[in-house]
Amino acid sequence: MPLFVLPFPAIDPVIFQVGPFALRWYALAYIVGIVLAWRYMRLLVLNDRLWDSRPRPTALEIDDFVVWGTLGIILGGRLGYVLFYNPAHYLANPGEALAIWSGGMSFHGGFIGTVLAMILFALKRGVSIWRMFDLAGTAAPIGLFFGRLANFINSELWGRVTDVPWAFVFPTGGPEPRHPSQLYEAALEGVVLFLVMRLLSHRYDMLKRPGFIAGAFAAGYGLSRCVVELVRVPDAHIGYLSGFITMGIVLSLPMILAGLALMIWSARKWPVAA
Repeated sequence: MPLFVLPFPAIDPVIFQVGPFALRWYALAYIVGIVLAWRYMRLLVLNDRLWDSRPRPTALEIDDFVVWGTLGIILGGRLGYVLFYNPAHYLANPGEALAIWSGGMSFHGGFIGTVLAMILFALKRGVSIWRMFDLAGTAAPIGLFFGRLANFINSELWGRVTDVPWAFVFPTGGPEPRHPSQLYEAALEGVVLFLVMRLLSHRYDMLKRPGFIAGAFAAGYGLSRCVVELVRVPDAHIGYLSGFITMGIVLSLPMILAGLALMIWSARKWPVAA
């Protein structure tokens, strides 16, 4: 037990409530993340220096995609949680499967849902699927950052017991100090990954190599998630699958492999950034 631990901030998960309506930090994190990601993608497509002569989505098409992307994130995130993390419970209680307000969202499900939304949107509007993937890869860390901060405020997804000086005693985590794994993820998946994507797009002109940034995001997220999973406590009803292996690691490994393969394919197909 460390001599000192950081006091957990007493922040009510509900920002305000009027009758049956309650605005929660978790919902606000989704709203802010989606809006900022949309505005950032819009700025990117308007910056001619970042692109080559191949067609790219217009600012208006990015505006139209927001609704598609939001549905992909929310429906995919919820259904991913239902299928990946607690299928037995929701099979017995199917009416709760879409009860998002009761908690339970999966990044990997949201990722799949967003990918499907981008594919459908690209086919319907005749825009490049790879361009859409790349744009989403540059902006996704923004939403991840705010989402992980909301996890911290909600005192959920905390880490293992530890004696590091920045440990917190979480209200829902028992009396022992624990790793603030939500803040680790906010830093790695949010801040660090955003800066890496920014370097790739603005310093190394990788938006001129369709698919490369999308692959870099997938691999970068997977690596970040695997690192934090080593100190994050898995959901109690799942636990560790084998040794230190968690469901988060199992779902992230294919992202790493697919991301690396996509980066290699893109670099070979577009060997010189125009």
